[in-house]
Formats: sequence, structure tokens, C-alpha cells
Amino acid sequence: MKADSGPTPPATIGQALEIAQTHLSTLPDGTPRLEAEVLLAHILGTPRTHLIAWPDKRLSTRQQASFQALIRRRLQGEPLAYLTGQREFWSLPLMVTPATLIPRPETERLVERALELIPKDARREIVDLGTGSGAIAAAIATERPLSNIIATDVDSASLAVASANFLRLGLSNVTCRPGEWCTALPDQHHFDLILSNPPYVAEGDPHLQQDGLPWEPVAALTGGADGLRDICNIIRQAPAHLKPGGWLLLEHGFEQGSAVRNLLTLQGFQEARTLQDLAHRDRLSEGRMGAVGN
Repeated sequence: MKADSGPTPPATIGQALEIAQTHLSTLPDGTPRLEAEVLLAHILGTPRTHLIAWPDKRLSTRQQASFQALIRRRLQGEPLAYLTGQREFWSLPLMVTPATLIPRPETERLVERALELIPKDARREIVDLGTGSGAIAAAIATERPLSNIIATDVDSASLAVASANFLRLGLSNVTCRPGEWCTALPDQHHFDLILSNPPYVAEGDPHLQQDGLPWEPVAALTGGADGLRDICNIIRQAPAHLKPGGWLLLEHGFEQGSAVRNLLTLQGFQEARTLQDLAHRDRLSEGRMGAVGN
């Protein structure tokens, strides 16, 4: 489908999907039928099952034009989540915008580990640094309603998206605070758990030009020349905000596990270790503050 004009969309749902699928099949590693259905369902404001049940229903001129415009944008590489304004994470429907990273399935490993450290019947004080869309904080707040979570971000547009997501999900146990990493946290307040999915891609990494990443906010992706700049800052700042025995959890790149463990150990964290994701790649590292007297 050409970006300037493109073919005239067909008049029925079934025909529209067939042509869109043909065009979307030119994208690498895509799921053309699924993406076509998601985009058309978004335009129509209906579930995808409606498309299957009513393939002969005619589209209006406006619906045809809107669908064609989204297909063109997708063919240019724009991520599906930005086109629909939504992404599911931890089975939660989240609003996303170009101001936020698109939540990814591998980050659910960070949530899983956090939940292992938070008893269901306990009240814990938790921080999600650099919350973006609020995905991590929302997942934990949903699973651990007795805990209080602070979600921070240096970017006001991202924090507005996160706040809107918490409101839509009815999460009253999350508070948003602006600021860079631990500088956003209240003084003299200590937490049981601090976690973050910070920028960790090295500047100039060729992956930044793949898989829709050129559309995402570069400041939320890159962490300096080696990708460790923000991870270093968080590890350095976190001890002043953790309770004795409190945990720090950090997502990172699959080749950064050893470096992050070393940084944690040098900063005085105990029990530093790296955990893998479902693909058996290093995905997050953790460390624990020593208890009083240790």
C-alpha cells in the first residue's frame, strides 16, 4: 500500500481484512491477519469477534479511510500499540503513547520476582522508578492491594499516562511522583522494595533501528555508551532509601548480568544474583541491603 494514495478500501469487513493482510504480510516477523483485525476492531470500536461474526457488513467511508490510514502507518513501521493507543501487560489493558515505552512480555519476569518478595497479606512500601506507562506499578498494585507503591518518572508526559492508567484501573494504592530516579523519593522515607526497568541499551546499538524502536522515546531506551549509566545511578542512590533487608530489582540487557551483579556488590548489596527470563536469557539482577548489625 503506497503512502501517498493506496488502493481504495473494499466495502465489507471481510474484504478489508483480506487486502490489509496482504499488505501487512510484507512486514518482517509480523502477524498480518492478527494486526489487520486489531486495527479494524479499533476503528470500529468492537471486539475482534465482531469481525468474524459480520464479515459481510459494509464499512462507512470514514471507517474505510481511517483503516487505510492506520495500515499505511503500520507499513511505515509504527508499532501497533501506538496505532491503537493500547497494550496489554499482566492481563491489564494499558494506555500507551509515543511518550512511553511499549511494555514488553519479558518485563513480566520483573513483576513475578517482585511478587515473590511481597507476601499477599503484608503491607509493603514499594517504588517503581521510571514507571513509563505505569505497567510494573499497576501489575504489583493489582496483585498486592495492601502494599503502597510510589511510581516515579522524570518525564511529565509519561507520568501523566501512568496516572491515567492507575485511575482507569481503579488503583488507589499507587502514588505518582516526578523526578529522576531516587531523587523523586521523599526524604527520610525507607522502602521494602525498589525496582526499575531503566534505560539499558548502549548508544549506537543497531537494535535501536529494529522492531519499532525508532518510534519509541530514545531517552527511555539508551543508558549511555555501555548502557549502564542509569543502572549505576540507581544502584548508587538506592541504599539511602531502602530499609535494612530491603531489595533492589533491576531489569537489564541479556549481556549485562555480570556487570550489574558487580555493581551491586561494590555498593554493599548482599545476595546479588541474576535471574533469567522464559527465553533463558539474563533478564534482571537483584541485591539485598544488609540487616542492622550485619
